[in-house]
Amino acid sequence: MNTAKRTKTLTLLGVLIAIQVVLTLVNVGLIPLPAIKATTLHIPVIVGAVLLGPTEGMILGASFGIISVITNTMQPGLTSFVFSPFVTVGEQSGNLLSLVVAIVPRVLIGLNAYWSFKLVSRFDKSKIFSYAVAGVVGALTNTIFVMGGIYLLFGQQYAAATNHAFSELLGVIITVVAANGIPEAITAGIIVPALSKPLSMIFRFGNK
Repeated sequence: MNTAKRTKTLTLLGVLIAIQVVLTLVNVGLIPLPAIKATTLHIPVIVGAVLLGPTEGMILGASFGIISVITNTMQPGLTSFVFSPFVTVGEQSGNLLSLVVAIVPRVLIGLNAYWSFKLVSRFDKSKIFSYAVAGVVGALTNTIFVMGGIYLLFGQQYAAATNHAFSELLGVIITVVAANGIPEAITAGIIVPALSKPLSMIFRFGNK
């Protein structure tokens, strides 16, 4: 990578991390809901992945995960223990597996968004549809892997915290995926192309 391209890459990476921080500070990055926090922080991750590449996308995903840990620690909600090892809610406490739930799915956003973009862009010269697919895939990666991680690693505790029997938990997870994940995916499918196309022209990224 030449110096000019490296500078552009680092500049946009810094801008996207700053956007994540600003979204969090104005309380629209992680929006508290009764059972989980809705998010917009996946959008900078996806944009960074399709414009800069999988490594940068995973860096932005890790940033998202770290912000999630900090936010859930500083502003704990009913289920914040699944995202922070430093939180106890009632009888439920977080542990090191909380870091897995908070960070690993967010890193995978960048990876999955990039490769879905690369696959679809082979057949989409305008790249608009490719950006939209990456947005949808990235958003669903976040929701499905986070909720799947909660089910596998904190199932009993999450069920207890949300006043459900463990036998009902799979239905609860599916409801959260439908209620939060689908709107987030649709939103990302619209916003990611709207941001990525002009940014690719401004920074002259070819997405090759």
